[in-house]
Amino acid sequence: MGRRRQSETEGVAETPEHLVSESRTDRLRIRAAWMYFVEQMTQNEIADVLGVGRVTIVRMLAEARSRNEVKISIESELSEIVRLERALEKTFGLQQALVAPLSAPNADPIPAIAAKTGSFLSDMMKSGMRVGVGWGRTLFASLPFISAKSLTDFKVISLLGGVGVVRRYNPAEFSWRFAQIFQGDGYLIPTPAVVDSVETKIALVERCGLQEVFEMANVLDAVLLSVGGIASATTFSRGGFLKEADRETLLARGAVGDLLFHFFDRNGDLVDHPINSLVMSVDVDRLRKAPIRILTSGGPEKIEALLGAMHLIAPTILITDEDSARRMLEAHGAA
Repeated sequence: MGRRRQSETEGVAETPEHLVSESRTDRLRIRAAWMYFVEQMTQNEIADVLGVGRVTIVRMLAEARSRNEVKISIESELSEIVRLERALEKTFGLQQALVAPLSAPNADPIPAIAAKTGSFLSDMMKSGMRVGVGWGRTLFASLPFISAKSLTDFKVISLLGGVGVVRRYNPAEFSWRFAQIFQGDGYLIPTPAVVDSVETKIALVERCGLQEVFEMANVLDAVLLSVGGIASATTFSRGGFLKEADRETLLARGAVGDLLFHFFDRNGDLVDHPINSLVMSVDVDRLRKAPIRILTSGGPEKIEALLGAMHLIAPTILITDEDSARRMLEAHGAA
């Protein structure tokens, strides 16, 4: 939901004086607008979180609209958010970081990250692009925030199999809906996410017409990805594709998360586990060839995975929430 001004320079830029001088009232007003329009909290709930009266919230929302800070997006930026974005860019060598504000440190970060992601993608997608996409709750939640438009010669390539299981968070479902938003063509990997043997994987790719889809991954203009953590058993199953025994084995071998079912450690190295050879997804080396690599994720359970992904995929653009941004910087010793 927030339209972010482009960075004038790479790395960390000095914070403009007008941002430094933003008053507490300005910060409260923008947070109130974010909670109301993005997180869809009630005015009473916002008043409780911010510690002010409901009448004050009503006045803040009206003022935000009168200042044209609320259109489809919240235009004003908080100086702390800008500081976090610049710190992430410098620390992890990003071309651009986008940080979504949260109503509270323990708030679910997915709605905020999804809104920021949708706004960014609305502006970035252009005619003639070939975009490889992953999957996950954050990506799926971003769809309502993407402004639909018709793009010519626009191709969306799903980077992971999984169409054999009909679930809400399915790689095929996200890629197809993403392509529809821009009236583009969608290309799927019509296989399970994980197969039973390397021989089966080779046969599917070479003898069942999938070679073309995998070859398209060599000439992508951009990839849109999310990472998954594995510390929590409740979030590990990846839509039922993996078992608890897999999680325990991966943890024992140092895995902190996955990218398209490629499980990696804190240093961004793939762990020694059969799953990395049996997954029907585009390999990491091909993903790194894309000039634009967008990674959107957040949450306390994903910090280690995000840190590993900085090495594994070397994203050019990171979209996360403010709490995750702080945790990443603290863990890296750059807060």
